[in-house]
Amino acid sequence: MSPISKILLKFLCASAFIMLMAAALNFVVDPLQLFRQARPFPAMYSADTRMQDAGLIRSQPFDTAFMGTSLAIHFRQRDIDRILGGRSLKLSMTGSNSREQSFVLDAAMARHPKRVVWQLDDWIFRDTPEIDSDIFLPSGLYRRSAAGLAGYLFSGQMARESLWILARSLPPLEPAIARLTSDLVFKFPIADVDDINALPPDYDVAAGYNARKAFAAFRHITDPVRSRYLADGYEYEAMVRAFERDAISLIARNPDVAFDIYFPPYSVLQFVAMRDAAPSALKTVYDFTAYAFPRLLQFPNVRLSDFRAVKEVTHDLENYGDVIHHSPAVDLKVLQWLAQGKYQVDRSAPLASLERLKVQVDAYRLER
Repeated sequence: MSPISKILLKFLCASAFIMLMAAALNFVVDPLQLFRQARPFPAMYSADTRMQDAGLIRSQPFDTAFMGTSLAIHFRQRDIDRILGGRSLKLSMTGSNSREQSFVLDAAMARHPKRVVWQLDDWIFRDTPEIDSDIFLPSGLYRRSAAGLAGYLFSGQMARESLWILARSLPPLEPAIARLTSDLVFKFPIADVDDINALPPDYDVAAGYNARKAFAAFRHITDPVRSRYLADGYEYEAMVRAFERDAISLIARNPDVAFDIYFPPYSVLQFVAMRDAAPSALKTVYDFTAYAFPRLLQFPNVRLSDFRAVKEVTHDLENYGDVIHHSPAVDLKVLQWLAQGKYQVDRSAPLASLERLKVQVDAYRLER
């Protein structure tokens, strides 16, 4: 064997050894808790919910799956449990579409939840690529495919996270390591599952949610330079196809699961922006609702609530950080409404709330 061949062989052996050590470390620490609940290392969690949800589904006890977009990302599981009862698992994903949500919920069904609380809106049903083409959602981790698990175990980035979690588990190092752990540097900086994407207790709610910010967002999205984006993704036929594929199909496949579905209380400015700058998109929203609500209510295991015309909230712009995202106080109101069955859509009049919304949007006049 030539000297070059020997050097190459040593290099390959050393590389293989390092990869095997990384895989062993990732398997033992298991940052995502894909193989077992955290032990003997303390559990740490990531705010990257598309990745973290794969581990949560495997490791957490729950009988209620809570799904949604950024409008359902700040809820705390303990509030859900306290107000709705049961043991919840928040799986909401910022900016998620219906294909992603349905895929993650389908994985959660393997744990046989009794209930799904699902925040829907028309925008999530926009046309999207196949789940395996989604570069943001690691589908192999949910399917536990060989490629998905190998990518997890042999990941150098995951090995670094494992080392950090390992170091943090050592009592003499824990206080210092905890102070150094930052979500800007590490993927798993959260020590309590209830804190995943929840606002911290000292968060300045009044500064984050107020009428000034809501109006600023309204002016931004209705600026003639940007207003065409208001209609992006609002294609009726594509939305209906996605709705049937992702929502209806999942509900029909799980007749023993109660689906508590709600449409969130956007500020009225969202619909007024469409009214004034993208009327075709607003018509699509109305048409889609007219299709989706009666369709959902064909299923006896669906309870549907529509909060889009709850005027005392949607017209009080102090509740909003932009035209759609509401404050944590409204999060709690949503849970209370769900618990009370308030604003529940009547099966005998499935479009009554839509008609109320239309009247409110038509009547609303901006204070200049």
